[in-house]
Amino acid sequence: MLQKFDEAIISQAYPVFEVKDENILLPEFLMMWFSRPEFDREACFYAVGGVRGSLEWDDFCNMKLPIPSIETQRAIVAEYNSVKNRIALNNQLIQKLEETAQAIYKQWFVDFEFPDKNGKPYKSSGGKMVFNEELEKEIPEGWEVKPFTEIVKLSGGGTPDTNNGEYWNGDIPFFTPADVVDSFYSIQTEKNVTEKGLKNSNTKLYPKDTVFVTARGTVGAISISGCEMTMNQSCYAITGKNGMNQFFTHQISLSAIEKLKKEALGAVFAALVTKDFDSQILVEPDEDSIKLFGEKIEIVYDYILTIVKENQKLSELKGLLLSKLAKLEN
Repeated sequence: MLQKFDEAIISQAYPVFEVKDENILLPEFLMMWFSRPEFDREACFYAVGGVRGSLEWDDFCNMKLPIPSIETQRAIVAEYNSVKNRIALNNQLIQKLEETAQAIYKQWFVDFEFPDKNGKPYKSSGGKMVFNEELEKEIPEGWEVKPFTEIVKLSGGGTPDTNNGEYWNGDIPFFTPADVVDSFYSIQTEKNVTEKGLKNSNTKLYPKDTVFVTARGTVGAISISGCEMTMNQSCYAITGKNGMNQFFTHQISLSAIEKLKKEALGAVFAALVTKDFDSQILVEPDEDSIKLFGEKIEIVYDYILTIVKENQKLSELKGLLLSKLAKLEN
């Protein structure tokens, strides 16, 4: 990581590079070179191939770095930074949009200020509330209190035989916990399966907009699929019942996981099982309110997905710019 400090204390476990003459080599250009996947493979070759199992100074001295003119370096760094900065700005916008969606959900279904028949906030406008003994608080009349698994449906997955080459490298994205990113949408996977692999496993093809939650690995990460996907046994697919839209399904799933984490009092889950979701008692609104929420919030989710897809293309462009460094002439 490229960092600029007036003074810093660095662990002896980390090599530190200081460019002596920035008129010959830009630190940002050097950082780009180190960021290449090809550099990682070369570094692994030296580290694994040696008896020490680590990179030493002599190993770095044996590596070659093309150094084009300083003007060329500045142009390359500027192009790379423009892509990187756009991704960062997009991520900030995604975060704001996600916060907006969650704030609307909370206003409607936690504070009970959803629009009444006159378009006014329900609770503060005198909407009828009834006391629920299970939750020990009032909820809107006509709404119900149920276990999470009675509001939504949980489905499991499976993994095709990893030793069968006919099952892999296909066109069907395959979800694992590593693919459920910290965002409302996931559209990339590390692995893809074939139709044959799908048919010969316990998993199934889930449609676009299915909500996924990780049950093992990074437990409790939630995301929506931005395309058709399948998944392994370390994830749950969550689908709404009775035509419930994916936006409400996603938000109520976030609420269920948040409650689970609070009840754990800081403990780290080793895994999530069905009974964990059974224990979560949540408020299920009436169908009209759920439908209206979906109609109102859809534009926010669609915008998030558009930006996520743009970031995917920008990330591919960033990787392409890095890969081209090896073709530069001194």
